[in-house]
Amino acid sequence: AAPSIDLIPPDAVERIEVLQDGAAAVYGTDAIAGAINMILKDQSEGGTFKVTGGQYYNSEGELFSASGNVGFKLGEDGFFNVTAFHRRQNYTSTGTGQVSMADINGNPYVNTAGSYAGLFGGTSNYYDPAWADLDLDGINGGAAKSQLNLLFYNMGYDFGGVELYSFGDVSRRVGYAKQGYRPPNRICASTTDLSTCFGDTGTFGMVPQQKVEQKEYSFTVGAKGEFGGGWNYDVSTTYGYDQNKIWTIESAHRALWIESYQASLLPGSNVTPSTVSDAYDGGFKLSQLTNTLDIRKEFDVGMAAPLTLAFGGEYRRDTYEIVQGDFASTYKEGVQSFPGYKDVDAGDHSRSSKAVYLNLIANPIEGWTLDLAGRYEDYSDFGDTKIGKITTRYDFSDAFAIRATASTGFRAPTLAESFYSTVNVGPTSAVLQLPAGSPAALLLGFNALRPEKSTNFSAGIVVRPTPRLAITIDGYYIKIKDRISATASLPAIQGGLPVAGAESILAAIASTGLVLDTGLQTLGVASFTNLIDTETYGVDFAARYPVALDFGKLDLSLLANYNKTKITDNKNTTLFSSQSESYIEDASPEYKVVGSINFASGPFNANLRQTFYGKTSILVRSALSAAALNGEPQVRDGVVDATGITDLELSYSFTDNVSFSLGANNLFDKRPETPKLLTGATVLPGQSPYENGSGAWNAPYGHGAYGTAGGYYYARIDFKF
Repeated sequence: AAPSIDLIPPDAVERIEVLQDGAAAVYGTDAIAGAINMILKDQSEGGTFKVTGGQYYNSEGELFSASGNVGFKLGEDGFFNVTAFHRRQNYTSTGTGQVSMADINGNPYVNTAGSYAGLFGGTSNYYDPAWADLDLDGINGGAAKSQLNLLFYNMGYDFGGVELYSFGDVSRRVGYAKQGYRPPNRICASTTDLSTCFGDTGTFGMVPQQKVEQKEYSFTVGAKGEFGGGWNYDVSTTYGYDQNKIWTIESAHRALWIESYQASLLPGSNVTPSTVSDAYDGGFKLSQLTNTLDIRKEFDVGMAAPLTLAFGGEYRRDTYEIVQGDFASTYKEGVQSFPGYKDVDAGDHSRSSKAVYLNLIANPIEGWTLDLAGRYEDYSDFGDTKIGKITTRYDFSDAFAIRATASTGFRAPTLAESFYSTVNVGPTSAVLQLPAGSPAALLLGFNALRPEKSTNFSAGIVVRPTPRLAITIDGYYIKIKDRISATASLPAIQGGLPVAGAESILAAIASTGLVLDTGLQTLGVASFTNLIDTETYGVDFAARYPVALDFGKLDLSLLANYNKTKITDNKNTTLFSSQSESYIEDASPEYKVVGSINFASGPFNANLRQTFYGKTSILVRSALSAAALNGEPQVRDGVVDATGITDLELSYSFTDNVSFSLGANNLFDKRPETPKLLTGATVLPGQSPYENGSGAWNAPYGHGAYGTAGGYYYARIDFKF
């Protein structure tokens, strides 16, 4: 996963800079798509405090947050700036109820979609609504219930020629995600005798939950200054650590219950039937240590501006560990909803890398800038590589400039991409995530991951036709070889029956030694691969026009992007299927346009933003039987049409220090399209009647460019001191 900027509170940031032109050549392979430079607040006095509350239009996802930032003076030449942040949010759901794919006795439906029942809100409520003590809010996916507490600091002290600095954070996040409903006979020694069931599950069934606790901290310490007549240096060390612990709660272990119940029936037995309700599933630990040295000097060599020479080095060490779960989570199929991380999943992995770079920036003549950079990196597991860039810009006048960049890039797979292993389960489904290059993955052809390499060309213009109007237009082309991508699930079983090619997939699963839940109707595997090469081309447009009015100020802006990715080579269309291809080529909109109007008049401020998203689509696999398909394709397009999303915020400042805001994101409550319900068609037993396999009634597609939860409104009060 990408780094989470959610752990940098907005109130700690002064401004944000986006560096794109060949950033990897200077900042390293993580910057293959560019670098985001967050300039932190360094005020040594005063502060801010804000409180925000909101929820979605359907009364779900209630959110409360509070954030405060304050600066202190350290002696005569230093500062300490600290931000505290708290946020808690409730569940959201998708759709109007869980699709029940089995009758009340757990038998899969075998006839038409019209026979499928809903759970509290679907087309048929055969489950007694009096069972509402199951607390089904959030059962259909959507956002988890979560709470985040975060402390962030930035500090510095100038000792006269040498500035010492440090910044970092510590955070804790806890989240709860409800899993699919398990029918009443799930934890029973006999499905025909409720007295053999665990607790009241024989009557009510159960809704397990996953609990995740994340603890994270990071800090940077460094020094910068000048030596030897104009040589500037910046040396720093950064360390970050992230730990995730995962539990399954309010669940049960089917095998432990049945085994203990059967043992209690033996002559002379004093065994009491029992099972655990909670289990520790294991978790993840990640760390990163980075040491950097940057040196910079300007030389007067007779050009239009001094020649800038910059060079430096970096040492980095990454670790990634999967922690094994406890006995209850790993014995046989584990507790309901999530089998823990077993010994075959667990492992401790590490990587180190060393790098040096050289950067030259010259202005040969007035108005012309030439920027050259090269970087050499050596990885402990992937060997060495060289990348570089050349960037140029020529300003014909203050009103017109052209610019262009050519660069190469290299990205090693993250340790998580290489070694992540888990089983994603539903009430009647399981998908194994196989680590690329593992013995099971190799049986199917998923080889160990290699680095991806890229080539990037871009060119554009900067135009100022009037003093206030600024326009930029940039075109780009990116070619990636051996792109690291996740596959869609490769199915072995659908509707309880093997599909074509199931033998090899089942053999790979068996080689892992995993014991899966009985009665699975859907079973498959997925992994990360280097199977494809891609080309991406596009155009970025940006314009801004501030207007001074007699009664206020108006700031107009327009951003637009056209972006298209094509797979130029797929080395194995069986492993990287047409569904996998659709996630690369069609799951993102080809165009996005954002128009903003900000109006300020005295104490009043209004900000209106309209975002237009192009169409997105992915290939979805329906659960129709061969007879019902009648020659129609089983894999078909799941389309989210182009749409516009409106955001609006109104603010009023009562004093220079107190303001109040009301706002709405997705003002008109837009949601993506709902998949087609396959009414009147024969659906494979135990499968969803929706053509995308959705487990919730009326749930919109989740691959759209905007969220599925609809409109969200909020209020905020801001204080300055």
